Amino acid sequence: MALASPVDYASIIQLNRFGLLSCGNRLRCIGYEKKTRAACQLVVRATFVDRPKLDFSNPNWKKQFQEDFDRRFSLPHLTDVIDVEPRPTTFSLKSRTPLENISGSLEESWNGYVNDDDRALLKVIKFASSTSAGADCIDPDCSWVEQWVHRAGPRKQIYFEPQCVKAGIVTCGGLCPGLNDVIRQIVLTLEKYGVKNIVGIQHGFRGFFEDHLSEVPLNTHAVQNINLAGGSFLGVSRGGASISDIVDSIQARRLDMLFVLGGNGTHAGANAIHAECRKRKLKVSIVGVPKTIDNDILLMDKTFGFDTAVEAAQRAINSAYIEAHSAFHGIGLVKLMGRSSGFITMHASLSSGQVDICLIPEVPFTLDGPNGVLRHVEHLIETKGFALICIAEGAGQEYLQKSNATDASGNMILSDIGVHLQQKIKSHFREIGVHSDVKYIDPTYMLRAVRANASDAILCTVLGQNAVHGAFAGFSGITTGVCNTHNVYLPIPEVIKTPRLVDPNSRMWHRCLTSTGQPDFH
Repeated sequence: MALASPVDYASIIQLNRFGLLSCGNRLRCIGYEKKTRAACQLVVRATFVDRPKLDFSNPNWKKQFQEDFDRRFSLPHLTDVIDVEPRPTTFSLKSRTPLENISGSLEESWNGYVNDDDRALLKVIKFASSTSAGADCIDPDCSWVEQWVHRAGPRKQIYFEPQCVKAGIVTCGGLCPGLNDVIRQIVLTLEKYGVKNIVGIQHGFRGFFEDHLSEVPLNTHAVQNINLAGGSFLGVSRGGASISDIVDSIQARRLDMLFVLGGNGTHAGANAIHAECRKRKLKVSIVGVPKTIDNDILLMDKTFGFDTAVEAAQRAINSAYIEAHSAFHGIGLVKLMGRSSGFITMHASLSSGQVDICLIPEVPFTLDGPNGVLRHVEHLIETKGFALICIAEGAGQEYLQKSNATDASGNMILSDIGVHLQQKIKSHFREIGVHSDVKYIDPTYMLRAVRANASDAILCTVLGQNAVHGAFAGFSGITTGVCNTHNVYLPIPEVIKTPRLVDPNSRMWHRCLTSTGQPDFH
């Protein structure tokens, strides 16, 4: 059981009648009651999400739940649809020194490979009550049920002959810190297996059907220093293409593996490509690497680029603080990325320690009235002389006129809440006859175009390596990530059901509220 968020952006992923991939978002209020326009007021009641229909009076309900979980999290494998025999791995461990015992002989227990039966726990906290902060329970009594997912890493047996493999890498969607790190590590790990034929597909899925976009040969020399710069060495683009045409191109190029770097929409495309390859009984492994600066992919601790974005946001927040603190009745306003998830804004506010108001899409707020944001800004000016506000781009969209336009990925084009809030603050202080000096900073593209920091660079290295290990292990239609500090493989459909959202009942959001000192804006 999980307490419903104020808004639930359910991801709509479908293939239209032309076989074109389309991804979008729709908005609905769950577990909340209408208060104003599209704002929703929290009603504390439990909502079960993404659970099988279970009769908790049945003593075997746990078994039924675990069977359903095991079915959903079983990893698709090439051997499900074609006959292919494994062979011993070529991923050599000879360059590493095994442990020796006192007599000088090798320890038999030493092993650098992952067993196919290794698992990691998806959930590691046993909640005593559904009212515990951030409680995620299955039944009303919060019973403990083990949920195991596949551990990532190199296997002793592989399902491809490395000398014959042609591998492709494609980066889709928008830019994100760490893309080049992942590309580089995939190439280095493929070569460690013995793969000689590695290519990059230019500018996302577009590279499969635009004739003038040729393959980019990749090797250690080509990618050696690409991690020293931001952006994508292969280029990115949004928008879908005919899945059938993409798979036709994969066949024509004789690709055996395709590594797809992208977010929810890109993973939906990768899963559709995987399904078409299975339908045609092709020996092609499709493996995703989750890329989203917003950190909004389900089940994962974090995605690469997020730490770098939070760090880069500090410079904007610090600048806004200095401007606000130095001005008479100064008000600093910073808008950060986050269409449906406020993780960047929340973490940046927490790490800054200077933010007075943090506004995210998951927690509705009112602007006007005695309990509104504007009245609290007025209070801050009265008491401390300045104010600092941090807002996510997807927050407060109910106050703006909707265009219903979408971008090439099918995402709703958002109106600028930052500019709107800036104007509202100025007009509010004019109306009450109080001077204000508003400084608005929007560092959006500065956050995603920078080079990955050390934390993200390590994460990218691990994800790139595990993606290759997963492909050679014969898995397809999977993605790799970190779950409760462990590296795991997950079936793509389980991570693209909805975007991951900040839980307003979580300890992290409570910590943010404690840090900012802001009231409930209801």
